[in-house]
Amino acid sequence: MTVLGVDIGTSSSKGVLVGGDGTVLGTAVRPHAVSRPRPGHVEMDARVWWDEFIAIARELVTPGTVVDAVGVSGMGPCVALADETDTPLHPAVLYGVDTRATAQIARLDAELGRDAVLGRCGSLLSTQAVGPKIVWLAEHRPDVTARARRLYMPSSYLVRQLTGVYVLDHHSASQSVPLYDSLGQEWYRPWTRRIAPDIELPPLRWPGEIAGRVTAEASTATGLPIGVPVVTGTIDAWSEALSVGAQGTGDLMLMYGSTMFLINTVSERLLVPQLWSTVGALPGTRSLAGGMATSGVITDWLRDLLGVPDHHALLAEAEASGPGAKGLVMLPYFAGERTPVADPDARGVIAGLTVEHTRGDLYRAALEASAYGVRHNVEAMRAAGADIRRVVAVGGGTRGGLWTRIVSDVTGLEQEIRSVTIGASYGAAFLAAAAIVDVDIDTWNPVHERVVPDVRRRSRYDDLYGLYLRLYPATRDIGHALARHQRALAEDPPR
Repeated sequence: MTVLGVDIGTSSSKGVLVGGDGTVLGTAVRPHAVSRPRPGHVEMDARVWWDEFIAIARELVTPGTVVDAVGVSGMGPCVALADETDTPLHPAVLYGVDTRATAQIARLDAELGRDAVLGRCGSLLSTQAVGPKIVWLAEHRPDVTARARRLYMPSSYLVRQLTGVYVLDHHSASQSVPLYDSLGQEWYRPWTRRIAPDIELPPLRWPGEIAGRVTAEASTATGLPIGVPVVTGTIDAWSEALSVGAQGTGDLMLMYGSTMFLINTVSERLLVPQLWSTVGALPGTRSLAGGMATSGVITDWLRDLLGVPDHHALLAEAEASGPGAKGLVMLPYFAGERTPVADPDARGVIAGLTVEHTRGDLYRAALEASAYGVRHNVEAMRAAGADIRRVVAVGGGTRGGLWTRIVSDVTGLEQEIRSVTIGASYGAAFLAAAAIVDVDIDTWNPVHERVVPDVRRRSRYDDLYGLYLRLYPATRDIGHALARHQRALAEDPPR
């Protein structure tokens, strides 16, 4: 048995060809960039998703390769509107990093009621929510919504192109606040009629269900055989969790990537305004999740700003900087912040700078800032009643060791790292395999190492974390004023 998994991420699309025992037979990557046409707007042309899938499939599925099933995943929740012929009408509005719909969030809160939304959907309206972004498009691009008939996310768009089937998974739908009823696990028609009256919302299935089979047209484009089953797929972070076996009650997945994401599998629905309560990727499971707006994005920004060709030199200098980055504390709110702050107008801060600080100190401060953000989210989860028994790390940021060690030292959490940390594309491949044969992720992807916190550093990091928590409320008003200034400059640039 051989399966193909493809994930559409924020900074690249990744594919993996996997054998029946979980062995990675080949990988392919297609880097891409999102578009940021205005402050707070983060978009991507949905057609790129299909073009990159084709390129990845053509690279991995060489003549003679037999593919038995296909899995897909992608960033989300996104809003990609298409007409009845599946032609995208507007660049896809991305997940919580896109903060354009704050006014629409406020109006829907007033109209629907915050408590009613939380109770029915499991999460409050936020920059992560789908509904306000559809309303924003209706108000600012009525020509688009007048023609829109279908709603896509990366995984569902790939399924449509591959099979001709229009479908979305339950988990992605549960992040489409306030369109989905997380209690009844179906679209909530009173609110879908209010927000998306002319859009035919897709039928719902679970991520591991077979959605359809590769069509003749898709076979010609991709090189995949006609009739190969394609699973429904889901949002990348939940696929990442599946890739490392973090789907048992009490498991917490930490996804190290462009953004940092946390998923705790819980035994019952936990409602807390600062976090997201969703249905899980597997039937009968529920999740309590959090997500930071930036993490790896900041280290990429620093690398580019400093003119360093890759991260290796900066990681070595950050290692030499030592715990505390020589007295620097950074707020990683460079694109607003999602959980638990929920403030799209929050802004990044680097506190404690002197002329003696080096680029290694700045890089270390960025890594530590993401660790403080993880601790902030973990504390919010525990306060909500989450029982965190095991932590599993995944994603590109687990390579090299320093970042994961900092997170363990700051949080006091031991982390488990599996043999394969590719992430979502590997999780998509596992879902594809599980749809056709009996497979076990612990056999596919066993534990490779454990990251144990250094207790000698806990006191220092406790002190710095306390400063981190104080820094945001101390600078919030200034950050909001500067956010308004940035939007004004975008509307009317100085001449």
